[in-house]
Amino acid sequence: MIQSMTGYGKSVVIYKEKKINVEVKSLNSKTLDLSARIAPLYREKEMEIRQMVAAALNRGKVDFSIWVEKDALIDATPINTALVENYYQQIKAISAKTGIPEPADWYATLLRMPDVLLKTESEKLDEEEWNAVRQAVDMALDELLKYRRQEGAALEKKFHEKIDNIERLLKSIEPFEAARVPKIREQIVKGLEQIPEADYNKNRLEQELIYYIEKLDINEEKQRLAQHLKYFRETMAENIPVGKKLGFIAQEMGREINTTGSKSNQAEMQNIVVQMKDELEQIKEQVLNAL
Repeated sequence: MIQSMTGYGKSVVIYKEKKINVEVKSLNSKTLDLSARIAPLYREKEMEIRQMVAAALNRGKVDFSIWVEKDALIDATPINTALVENYYQQIKAISAKTGIPEPADWYATLLRMPDVLLKTESEKLDEEEWNAVRQAVDMALDELLKYRRQEGAALEKKFHEKIDNIERLLKSIEPFEAARVPKIREQIVKGLEQIPEADYNKNRLEQELIYYIEKLDINEEKQRLAQHLKYFRETMAENIPVGKKLGFIAQEMGREINTTGSKSNQAEMQNIVVQMKDELEQIKEQVLNAL
């Protein structure tokens, strides 16, 4: 079955006072092009995270983000109140002794003093929190894959529709193809009759006519195109990834349609070929999104 390379997934996991957010988006690309923005605490696990994303998504232009939201009360940097009081008393004493005016804005002055804001120990990633992060990443990737499958189903429906149209157009060529031989013969004979006192060998004319018709024969092209259409359907049913393979098959379909067009010497047949080209072009555009 087909999956699209376009997708979006997001997850949120609560771990203690933290809210771990993961967001992942993907678009079509020939290879895996991964851009990752990871919260500082989890950067030591960046390689593992990248491996998880690559294993799940295989291909596409992927934008991955992981960030943490904390409770503002818990995350606030604590103030050393005892030290603030000490600084306050010292400044008042100096002001009284020297006559220097006291600060107009006590809070601004005191909070700029050394060591007023208590230093907190740097966080360390433990196994329990890492498991929570892995869960968040897995959940976001699962959401994106679900999105890809939904988009892939729509692509597959579109492809079947376009293949049906090309098959229908291919069959519609047959009546015009069968009428070509007598029409070509009539045109050649009429042209010879317009030449004054023209004398020609009818057997030789038939031989030349057969040779001419053989050069314009499109049976092989029709058979190969029919096989390519069948192979395209079979490939869509295979396990992913099939996008590149479908692209190659579409190229081969284009070659057969182009050759058919170059051998078509009737306006009706050429109009049908143009319609087949239009259907195929739509397949080629959409197959770029297939994984």
